[in-house]
Amino acid sequence: MVNGRGSPRFLDPAPPRPNDRSPVTPPFRDVPDAAAPTTEDPVTAEAGRHTRRDLIRGAGALTISAVLPGTALPGAALADDAPALPAAGTPFQAGLVTDLARALAARAYVAPRTDDLPGALADLNREQYAGIRTAPGSAVWAEAGLGFTLEPLHRGSVFRDRVALALVEDGVVRPLAYDRARFETDTVQIPTLKEDLGYSGFKIRARFDGGELSDFAYFQGASFYRLIATGQGFGVTARALTLRPADARGEEFPEFRAIWIERPGPGGPLVVHALVDSPSATAALRMSLRPGAASLCDVEGTVFARNAIDHLGLGGMTTSYLFGPYDRRGADDARAAVHSSGGLQIRTGASEAIWRPVRNPETLQVSSFMDDGPKGFGLMQRARDYRAFQDDVQHWEWRPSLWLEPLAPWGPGAVTLLEIPSDSEFNENILAYWRPKAGLAARAELAFSYRQHWCWQPPEPVPVAVVSGTRSGRGTTEARRLFLVDFTGEGLAEAGDLRTQLSVGPGAIVTSRLYRYPDRKTVRVAFELDPRGEKACELRLALLRDDTPLTETWLYRWTP
Repeated sequence: MVNGRGSPRFLDPAPPRPNDRSPVTPPFRDVPDAAAPTTEDPVTAEAGRHTRRDLIRGAGALTISAVLPGTALPGAALADDAPALPAAGTPFQAGLVTDLARALAARAYVAPRTDDLPGALADLNREQYAGIRTAPGSAVWAEAGLGFTLEPLHRGSVFRDRVALALVEDGVVRPLAYDRARFETDTVQIPTLKEDLGYSGFKIRARFDGGELSDFAYFQGASFYRLIATGQGFGVTARALTLRPADARGEEFPEFRAIWIERPGPGGPLVVHALVDSPSATAALRMSLRPGAASLCDVEGTVFARNAIDHLGLGGMTTSYLFGPYDRRGADDARAAVHSSGGLQIRTGASEAIWRPVRNPETLQVSSFMDDGPKGFGLMQRARDYRAFQDDVQHWEWRPSLWLEPLAPWGPGAVTLLEIPSDSEFNENILAYWRPKAGLAARAELAFSYRQHWCWQPPEPVPVAVVSGTRSGRGTTEARRLFLVDFTGEGLAEAGDLRTQLSVGPGAIVTSRLYRYPDRKTVRVAFELDPRGEKACELRLALLRDDTPLTETWLYRWTP
């Protein structure tokens, strides 16, 4: 990752040991994007009682190009290039961030500064940066006995961009200025500077089920953030906004420019307001976070287009997939599998249940799953047994699934999946997001809302038998591939004939057979694929009784 942009390579502590784990409309089409280019993995003063309009005009406040609200920017001022952030003591009124984002979108884009970061910090390696930690007792609200504490994160290494941080307490803005005393380290010398160095983001600790404070969320790098549920280790990453991924014109990485965090009330959620900026668009988000056995994040946002946007992604999420039981791609590794998520799960507007295993391909793969008003989608980690991974350090079985459900209809569009070649388990090489069918005209805006479930299992069980295993290997000839797909669920044990609905295009299915295992409530479908010289084959499989689906629809793209 460069300057905090791109697909994130986060610097995590070791995953915690779990302490409470839960058990483990139009026709739907998967359309490959043949035009997608091959790409490498992209690296993650009292203001008085002014009205919101006064604040947007800049009265009593400083510009977004400043280091922090209430802090002057050394050198050339950019007051004419960006609207003002609310200064210390400003009432935080409803809609303030939305108005800021709308005003910012009407101005020319101004890139954030990174030239103010000393080389001693910019050149830190992964281990050195990870050694910078919050000094004991210095977290925000540490002495207040609340359900959350807040820890600003230092700038350095790949996290070079700054984000303005402020609290909202007693209804007014209280900026968080840089304080060297918040940090301690045994690995590097943090220089003492006269200028305000700012922060790269923040970490949240929370009390799960009223217990002791423990890690809950990170907001750091571009517009990335991550949550976990009780007993989990960090894994999948969410994006506030996604613009032009795997596009020949180059991807844009929107960035958090300013974030306001409301002081939480007793038993209430933590509410975060974020201002997002990029060359093509701005966005305002209100995010309500609740930790738990399944942690929730409700997102309400509006995107404002500076320029016409024809490739917009909402609800973006990234994860890592290096290899698994059906796709080792020559991995010489003692572990059984290495991935934070095993597949993409979709519930379409017509209520079809979809499971698409993800892969680490030889070349970039882009798939578009056309739909109208999807009920939900997410990158899921279904393997919850240590034996599935055999990794005593990373414990991939503890990583969260991220399930997203729209809170208002999204209309026509596509759940889009990118699979990027990777040679490192630290690369987040899988990206999923919702792409609306219609783009945004210049100066247009789009409101959206959704709920994220950071969970062990999605909130509603799949109403049919689920895909419980996918395996692949050499078939009866060198050109053919053998697939073993397992479905598990109660309905499969009932009496009655099962009908296999199996298709491929292009290529051909040459053999197919069912194996029943009633004791495990599992049916295995074994079949051979003959690609017939094709470079990609789209496979589709489900089990039916009469015309009633009994299983998820298994989708898979085979490539050499």
